[in-house]
Amino acid sequence: MPLPIFILDIANEILAATIVILAASILLYNVTRNLNNPVARTSAVLLGCVTITYLIDVFVALGPDAATYASALRLQWVGIGFMPAASFHLSDALLATTGLSSRGRRRRVVRLMYGISFMFLLAAVFSNALVIPVGVATTLSPGRAIAVTPGFVFPVYVAFFLVAVSAAFINVQRARQRCITRSTRRRMGYLQFAMLTPAIGIFPFSLIIGAGTEFTFAGLILVNLANLFVVLMLLFLAYPLSFFGSNIPDRVVKKELLRFILRGPATALLALGTYFFTNTSSRILGLQGERFTPFAIVAVTLLWQWSIALRLPWLEKRLVYNDDEERQFDKIQDLSDRLLTRSDLIQLLEALLESVCDYLRANTAYVATFQGESLEIVCAVGPSAPATMPVGEHGIALRRALVSEQSSLEKPLLRDNFWFIPLVGQRTASEGEGIGVLAIYAQGKNLSLQEDDLAMLSTFATRAGQALEDMTLQGEILAALEGLLPQINLTRRSTEDIEFRPGRAGIAAQSASLLDREQFNEQVRAALKQYWGGPGLTNSRLLELCIVQEAVATNDNNPAKALRAVLVTAIERLRPQGERKIMDPEWTLYSILEFRFLKGQKVREVANRLAMSEPDFFRKQRIAIDQVADVLWDMESGCQHPHGP
Repeated sequence: MPLPIFILDIANEILAATIVILAASILLYNVTRNLNNPVARTSAVLLGCVTITYLIDVFVALGPDAATYASALRLQWVGIGFMPAASFHLSDALLATTGLSSRGRRRRVVRLMYGISFMFLLAAVFSNALVIPVGVATTLSPGRAIAVTPGFVFPVYVAFFLVAVSAAFINVQRARQRCITRSTRRRMGYLQFAMLTPAIGIFPFSLIIGAGTEFTFAGLILVNLANLFVVLMLLFLAYPLSFFGSNIPDRVVKKELLRFILRGPATALLALGTYFFTNTSSRILGLQGERFTPFAIVAVTLLWQWSIALRLPWLEKRLVYNDDEERQFDKIQDLSDRLLTRSDLIQLLEALLESVCDYLRANTAYVATFQGESLEIVCAVGPSAPATMPVGEHGIALRRALVSEQSSLEKPLLRDNFWFIPLVGQRTASEGEGIGVLAIYAQGKNLSLQEDDLAMLSTFATRAGQALEDMTLQGEILAALEGLLPQINLTRRSTEDIEFRPGRAGIAAQSASLLDREQFNEQVRAALKQYWGGPGLTNSRLLELCIVQEAVATNDNNPAKALRAVLVTAIERLRPQGERKIMDPEWTLYSILEFRFLKGQKVREVANRLAMSEPDFFRKQRIAIDQVADVLWDMESGCQHPHGP
């Protein structure tokens, strides 16, 4: 076999496999993300046609027997036959996104086209009316190849193909003209040409130019160029298709698509290329090529993933973010990297206390933080730690004693068999106020420490103070986020309303988004948790409710106060009848709402009062909040429809 033809044949196999990988990957990516979107579903049909067609090309390249070869070429018409109908169906879905939905006529045309495609498939699989497999002698492998020649029905398919693809092009052009914004018009223009490429790429041109022509030198060059063009267009097609039906911002769509392509299809293509290169080589590093192949694939895959980890941030900054977005993203990323959960900080304190006990030979130590007029144990190690801290007057007395006796690292306060060392954070250091105490079990009346010991203990105390301050600061950040996150409504769905439904009013779009039940419950949860102040209440979209607007006049024209009053009304509607009994299960949900939100008590206090564990408390608290949301939903429905449905 001549070397140029051998190389072109290998390239054809690689490109065909590449098309299968790309088409299948994009199909799975869009379907798993936007299965409910018509554009995603119809594009999946089109990509499925591409995948089936080229998958059979890859199969026949493996050299099956003549009967299997011929059957595979007939089955290839699953993709070839349905491609025209799939192209028109996708164009119809794109046209519908601009507000021009089918009133039945286009829908009937789509069904008719799929019916005609099914008839072509039957003709190709069970008869020679459409295609006729014939054996051809080729330079690649004489007597092995099977080609197809056209049957008498093939001209009908050509006419059907031209009509369907032309109609699809016209539909997308109409959709592009109806787009209002520049970005959607640009994406629709991309799709107008990119979606036609798969159809043209899998059209059986060999039936027109002659059977076996695709196995010649000139034919292989044309086939490879066509396949390369299809590869590029599939990559190009993935970009605009990923935006349709997505409920996340464009920036996130671009970032997810970039990561998917690099970690999915790109990795598979590298592994495939490594396989072809090493398997066809005679000897590599003294080994047979086929024996070296597994090690080469593993090595290339690991190196590629490593390079992605190194270069992905740079690629995202160049391809996804502009300068302002990059700075904002860096700040958000920095916040994400710095934030620790309460469990993380407690684990850090536990490790620190264990080091203190080991270094000072003490069997018990704990860290407590000031909470108003009391102290609350945050973390403790050792058998002698108290279960609770002094509260009320005793807590105040301990705090005053720390100040009056000017307790410090060199002069700790001895009380209740513990040495108390005040902890100061960076934010309160200038004010001289402590944020908590480090308590170490007293071995005697004097804490004798050398200079090195004092330096080490100072390090422990500083780290404990920083951990307590971080816990307080991050609690404030999380409280603010808990109130603000439900108010963020910059979803991809609202963007689509602007881009593809230009006739909609802004108020209608806001009402539609507000009536999303899951978001509504989240709004109620945020408002209750910040009942006494915070963005979850003052910036809540619940302020737009009809029942809240009606309550403003009777609440000093204060919207936040009106929302608070409406929440109280909803909670009171959940109050059971009869005399109150704290331990009665019937009163549990109401008691959680009253004590936790209306009176602002802590989780631990309410859980102890109701004799339940904290996990059980949080589970029942979610149920109680959902019930409040149900009541508010019914109240709002009655306000909007006062005379009934």
